Amino acid sequence: MLLRIRSKDGMHRIQVEPGETFQSFGQKVAEALKLTDPSLLAMANDPNPANAAPLTELANKTIQEANLKHGDIVYVSFTEPQLEETTVTGVNSVSVKQDAVDDFLEKQRGLIKRPKDLKFCRHGANAMCDYCMPLEPYDAKYLEENKIKHMSFHAYLRQLNSSQQKTPSAAITNSLPSLEEQNFRVKVPCTGGHAPWPEGICSKCQPSSITLQSQSYRMVDHVEFSSASLIESFLNYWRASGTQRFGYLYGRYEPYLDVPLGIKAVVEAIYEPPQTDHSDGIQLTLPWDNESKVNEVAADCGLVQVGMIYSDLIDDGTGKGTVVAKRHVDSYFLSSVECIFSAEMQRRHPNACRQSRTGTFGSKFVTCVISGDVEGNIDVKAYQVSDTLTALKEAEIVEASKKPSVMRVKESIPHERYVPEVFYKFKNEYNVVVTQPAQPTFPVEYLLVNVTNGFPQNPDPVFLSTTEFPIENRDLLTLQNMGSLSKALSAAKSPQELKNNLSNFHLLCFIKFTDMLSKDEFKVLCQVATTSDKDITELDHLSGWQTLQMVLKESGSSAGGLPSSSSNTSSSHATPAAEISCRHCTFTNPAGNESCEMCGLPLSG
Repeated sequence: MLLRIRSKDGMHRIQVEPGETFQSFGQKVAEALKLTDPSLLAMANDPNPANAAPLTELANKTIQEANLKHGDIVYVSFTEPQLEETTVTGVNSVSVKQDAVDDFLEKQRGLIKRPKDLKFCRHGANAMCDYCMPLEPYDAKYLEENKIKHMSFHAYLRQLNSSQQKTPSAAITNSLPSLEEQNFRVKVPCTGGHAPWPEGICSKCQPSSITLQSQSYRMVDHVEFSSASLIESFLNYWRASGTQRFGYLYGRYEPYLDVPLGIKAVVEAIYEPPQTDHSDGIQLTLPWDNESKVNEVAADCGLVQVGMIYSDLIDDGTGKGTVVAKRHVDSYFLSSVECIFSAEMQRRHPNACRQSRTGTFGSKFVTCVISGDVEGNIDVKAYQVSDTLTALKEAEIVEASKKPSVMRVKESIPHERYVPEVFYKFKNEYNVVVTQPAQPTFPVEYLLVNVTNGFPQNPDPVFLSTTEFPIENRDLLTLQNMGSLSKALSAAKSPQELKNNLSNFHLLCFIKFTDMLSKDEFKVLCQVATTSDKDITELDHLSGWQTLQMVLKESGSSAGGLPSSSSNTSSSHATPAAEISCRHCTFTNPAGNESCEMCGLPLSG
């Protein structure tokens, strides 16, 4: 006989025998509904789930005993298991290692303090009222008054949790809501009873339509360059060659006090990977050679890769040092190609987050562009792209357009690519908000997140070297070799000067590439070069350092030799004068002789 099974997944038909038990019948139903555990099923003869009996109670009962006949409908309800999701969330909250700045900000109160209002406050000094009580870090009026377009990420977390918090000032990590990254791909597998994608698709597994809007938060609020010499040195390549340049930013993350619960990326070094530069673009290979070694050098110095920077400069030909203003409100700030590239780099550098179901959420990777402003001056702008763009790129929904100010939406291809509808909102000429479908493009402004940037009032960079050392991969201008390393180190006249000369990120990377120091020895070298409490004499105990000194001396590149790290005086000893060989009889004469002691002929002339 045939029984019809109706569930939230639709109608199914199951072939059974009258004497068959519900235990066997439940297994057939579970197979039809693609459930691994039949005990999750409950059955009834009416659509009300409250009247359904669990399969465990009906297991030994037969179909005939239940008075079921051919063609009858059995209403089945079940709950989908959440074991996998619960396991992932539990692991994340314990084992995910966040950045130190995130751990610090989670413990902060984050409230915005306000002084006593002299006009409206009528209470004493120790009291508080609505006019002077602290504000939440996500207060919309405060953000608008202080021209903060995007709230900080931790303020965004507090906003999500505001309805659950009993005390607004508490920062209870365990009560924060679980974050889930956006996913616009077709859901696989699907419980709709059809062939899996790309052979089949239904309303349950296809992504919903997408309405673009500006992201309300940002993962990094400010980019701080530790010294102006970083940008100046980076620009020197364009000034000398006329071609553009690309570099990776290495630094650390710190709290940013100008934004409630804000984060700033402090840039300490710019590393320029191998690249082919042109006047109108750059060609890169990802990942580049020695990337892992450079990251190891940064880690030994207490730094991480925080972003990227590139130039887009064209001299205006006036001879005043001004450049063409290419990026402004009437053109674009980041082109669609650059947005796609930034999204890919952010995807490669995910942000560890305990509140996410997957252990990661968003990215702290920033994009800095050096270009001309509207006045023709060289200026630095910092951006991030929204998490929505990262999800759109992963789902292969968007692609770069020939017009730099717009992003193009791809077309759906049957049985290959499904693209949901994409909309965006804007105010028309009547100041009315309207919804416009992206057919097939939309403005890139919906994908940008603005990040401020600047320099500290009191610079305190990690790398203190003032001795010039060639920057890597600038083969047309300078070369890095053992001679340039010897010249940089031999310029020191005292142990302290040697310590300062070692405090150079590019120099440390070159030493790393020589593989003369072991991993532990190189870590000691980085600590000596970047921290003031480390003594330079610690290098004398490193066999790799002694080998490096010997190689530099034997190369003959340093005429005066390398300074001793254990010397306690700043005076340099005079180099003994060399003996003179007679060009007539080849006899070797002591230094200072004017004529040869053997043949009597003059040694000069």
